[in-house]
This record gives sequence, C-alpha cells and structure tokens, in this order.
Amino acid sequence: MAKRLLDKKGATYTEINVDREPGQREIMMQRTKRRTVPQIYIGDYHVGGFDDLHHLDQQHKLDDLLKATY
Repeated sequence: MAKRLLDKKGATYTEINVDREPGQREIMMQRTKRRTVPQIYIGDYHVGGFDDLHHLDQQHKLDDLLKATY
C-alpha cells in the first residue's frame, strides 16, 4: 500500500527487501527501533510505517515533504 501511495504521488523510491538481503533487517531494526515493515524514510526523515505515511497524506503534509526532499 505504501508503494501504491508513493507511486500515485509520483515519488521515486528505493525498496530494500529485508527478507532477501542478508543483514538488512538488523540494520533496519537498529536504525528505526522497529521490527515491522515497511519502514519508510523520506530523505533523512523517518516517517514510520504505512499508517504513518497515510496519516501524513491525510494531513496534507506528504506532498510538501516529498517536494522538499526530492
């Protein structure tokens, strides 16, 4: 759902599959202090998961964050 929302916004992103890339889950957990995926960053800003991303969009803050970052 996160990718669909970002695609709808025309955002470019890099997907890191923590299940296919050895060590990436541990790096993600150290960086975010969370175990669930997805963990979304826009630039250096840690958004959180899809619910957090969707909440930003509902508050009309996502577009500005995407524009400021990319």
